[in-house]
Amino acid sequence: MKRIFSGVQPTGVITLGNYIGAFRQFVAMQEDYDCIFCIADEHAITVPQDSDSLRNSIRALAATYIAAGIDPHKSTLFIQSEVPAHAQAGWMLTCTAYIGELERMTQFKDKSKGKDAVSAGLLTYPPLMAADILLYNTDIVPVGEDQKQHLEITRDLAERFNKRYGEVFTIPEIQLPKNGARIKSLQDPLKKMSKSDENKKATIRLLDTPKEIEKKIKSAVTDSEGIVKFDMENKPGVSNLLTIEAALSNMSIDDLVSKYDGLGYGAFKSGVAESVIQHLTPIQERYNELIDSPELDEILNVGAEKANKIASETVMKMESAMGLGRKRR
Repeated sequence: MKRIFSGVQPTGVITLGNYIGAFRQFVAMQEDYDCIFCIADEHAITVPQDSDSLRNSIRALAATYIAAGIDPHKSTLFIQSEVPAHAQAGWMLTCTAYIGELERMTQFKDKSKGKDAVSAGLLTYPPLMAADILLYNTDIVPVGEDQKQHLEITRDLAERFNKRYGEVFTIPEIQLPKNGARIKSLQDPLKKMSKSDENKKATIRLLDTPKEIEKKIKSAVTDSEGIVKFDMENKPGVSNLLTIEAALSNMSIDDLVSKYDGLGYGAFKSGVAESVIQHLTPIQERYNELIDSPELDEILNVGAEKANKIASETVMKMESAMGLGRKRR
């Protein structure tokens, strides 16, 4: 089986958009690939974090992975900082990278713009991300368009290291998302649903209560026409709600349009809310079982052990190739 690696930072809340666009895809992938999922907590500290909040977010993200359907018997789930090889390999790849190419990274330019003091970790983020991926002999990395540049520099660093020190790394392929469901803001359906949106009514969080979900969907922006049909250009709000229900109910858009034919937006929004609530309820119940349980710790312990074994072997190859320590190749 080909190996897939994916890392998610434990910052902010997981939204319905994150779930439909990423987590559901991860669940499907584990049937056909050897999947390794990393909670990238070391990446989170490129900006200051409250230690207690970060610790809670790490655990919450781990519980979310399992509640959403990641099977620890099929996939490996671990916390990045519990595998020291990530920091070790990140340093070696930092020494392989050039300042110029790191300064050209869009994320660094965006996050450092107009700031007097910027963390050095923000600059050296890409080599650590490259280490995350390359440590596991990864074949495929599924990423959004906004992360494509990071994957390109990962491939560049791997090829440079192999050319300079010998063949150590598998060169990963970039897998951009297929044209699937893209969930938009409930208040501005021209932009994506984001966990950083300041308007709380714009975003459905995976752990929202049924009342919160219903209230947010009923206040979702639509239009004055009162007709349920899919038209992203002229009816983006209605189309977004149809996309949400289609993704969670496995009904087609056409079937949903027929379902709501002749009904007003009130009945339409109630139906969408019911579909979301029905889908998320078992996930929330499983999350609540896991969050403070020894079961979650056991899953993470096993995941860290498996990840450490693979990653430490790659670090030894890197060190030997570079001439570090007393080991010979």
